[in-house]
Amino acid sequence: MPTPLVFITGASSGIGQALALRYHRAGYRLALAARRTSEVKTWAEDCGISTDSYHVYSADVANIESIVAAGHDCMARQGLPNIVIANAGISVGMDTAVREDLEVMARTFATNNTGLAATFHPFVDAMVLRKSGTLVGIGSVAGIRGLPGHGAYCASKAAVISYCESLRGEMRPYGVRVVTISPGYIDTPLTRQNRYSMPFLMQADDFADRAFQTIAAGKSYRVIPWQMGMVAKLLRMLPNVLFDRLLAGRPRKRRQGEQQ
Repeated sequence: MPTPLVFITGASSGIGQALALRYHRAGYRLALAARRTSEVKTWAEDCGISTDSYHVYSADVANIESIVAAGHDCMARQGLPNIVIANAGISVGMDTAVREDLEVMARTFATNNTGLAATFHPFVDAMVLRKSGTLVGIGSVAGIRGLPGHGAYCASKAAVISYCESLRGEMRPYGVRVVTISPGYIDTPLTRQNRYSMPFLMQADDFADRAFQTIAAGKSYRVIPWQMGMVAKLLRMLPNVLFDRLLAGRPRKRRQGEQQ
């Protein structure tokens, strides 16, 4: 059997990089899509990953043509992936009263939602014909309830969860799996900018290991770590009046350009 292939977006840092290393250690070839390709190549060299076991594709998931082209290039160079992980995402605070922040929201949706669908797009027909494959969407526990100052990110991740649920129903008759993983707080450059407490903070390598197991098991949806899954369920059950009181005074997500 040929060596399996995984395609991962947002592979230049954080969760994407940790997932890439976990799949490499499991014997997969890597197709890594990122804007900062030089950083990915430097990281791969530092990890001792041989050049014949990975390829880096320059792509901006917020640009539909860019990420679609990367997907087609991947299939031409390395073949059809066994697993596609749409991991790339951004998280920036917003204030609806500020005109510039509407652009932040548009950019967030372009990256976290349209970019996710565009990541999957090149591979769907080929996976359907092959009658196998796994499409993985990275959501967030922030998509379960809205957090003050976090409207763009929370809305985008709620959309990821719903979109992947829709896609799962569409792909099921063809043997193509759709897996949704919603991380809690993972120690990455993205979360280190947060100015509020992050319960059950998890190291990226630990997250990648659990995500790998979840994907291998073909689970449809999972929150990692499980403790945050329990917290999310409890928050979902809270009446609005209690939820609003709980979040009163909570520090807002830092807006673009806002100082520490």
